[in-house]
Order: sequence, then C-alpha cells, then structure tokens
Amino acid sequence: MYLVAPCNNFGAKIRPMTIAASAETHTMEKTLQQYQSVINRCRSVFEKKMNDYGSSWRILRTSSLTDQLFIKAQRIRSIEEKGTQLIDDGVVTEYESLVNYAIIALIQLELTPAEEPHMPVDKAIQLYVKYADSAKDLMSKKNHDYGEAWRNMRVSSLTDLILSKIMRIKQIEDNDGRTLISEGIDSNYYDILNYAVFALIKLEEEE
Repeated sequence: MYLVAPCNNFGAKIRPMTIAASAETHTMEKTLQQYQSVINRCRSVFEKKMNDYGSSWRILRTSSLTDQLFIKAQRIRSIEEKGTQLIDDGVVTEYESLVNYAIIALIQLELTPAEEPHMPVDKAIQLYVKYADSAKDLMSKKNHDYGEAWRNMRVSSLTDLILSKIMRIKQIEDNDGRTLISEGIDSNYYDILNYAVFALIKLEEEE
C-alpha cells in the first residue's frame, strides 16, 4: 500500500507505508496512553499512603524492599494457582503495589536508606515521577525492538517473569551487588515495574 505524503513546495513525495507499520504505530500510541493511565493510578495510591504514613518507607533497605516485592508477587501467583483468596486485596491491588515498591526501591538505590525517614510529599512525588518516566522511556525503547510481544503473553507469565527478576535481585544482593556479566539491580527493578504495568493493562482489557 502506498500513501501520498507532502514533503516540500515542489509537490508530493511517494513513500511506502504498509498497513502493518501504521497499525504498529497506533498500537504503540495506545500502549503509551494505557501505561500512563496505570502510572497515574499507582501514583494516586502512593500519594494517599504518603498522606497516611508519611515517608516511613525511607528507612527501608533495598533488600527489605526486594523481599516485599517477593511477598506481593508470590501472593499473586498463589491466587492465580488456587483461583481463590481469603482477604479482600486482589491481584490488581498487588500489581499496583509492585509498581510502587519498585519505584521506591529505585529511589532508595539513589538516596540510600535514611535513619530519620522524613521527606516532603512534593519531593517524594518528584522522585516518583522521575523514575516512572524513566521506566516508561525504557518500555518504549524495548517495545520498539520487541514489537509489543508482551500483548501476546498471559498475565500469569508476567507474574513468573517478575518472580524471576526478584530472584535475580536477591542473588545479586547476596553477592554484595557484584555481577560478572548481568545487568545490575536497578535494571531488574525497572523490568519488574514494567511487567507489573503490562499485567495491569491486560487485566483492565479483560474486564
């Protein structure tokens, strides 16, 4: 298929544009919108908890946050396998927690834990947005290379990938942060964040 696109005052330039390429661009735009919608929702939860608890999370070491991520992801997997739950918080709430704990972990990697955990709300939100935007940019680049492959994945597979990333982080932490060839801890936190956003998008589409 060929579309005519204006290029300069000397007329029009004929350039090939396949239907597939056009559809891919549309899908990517949709993904960016859905991604930001999920981040906005998670940020709202983060802000409300900052109001209730302050910045108590600032005292946590990244290893503690890794364990918290594990607990959340493991509960999601348990619910997926059993098909039932006994407490109210469902998998959507847990995936939102994975997004927020991953961002908190990235903040803590930068700032290190604080003995006196006080941070103004506006500063916390500024850091939240910084890392959420970085994750979105990473997602966009990977989507360009992998062609939205995550859309053909099961939500349960995203859960397993998150658990795998958590296990990698735990191993790196046990190695005192040293790696020989692998990505560092921050890259794995970013992947957890993005996989959780993908899961939330897919769950929303299934409703």
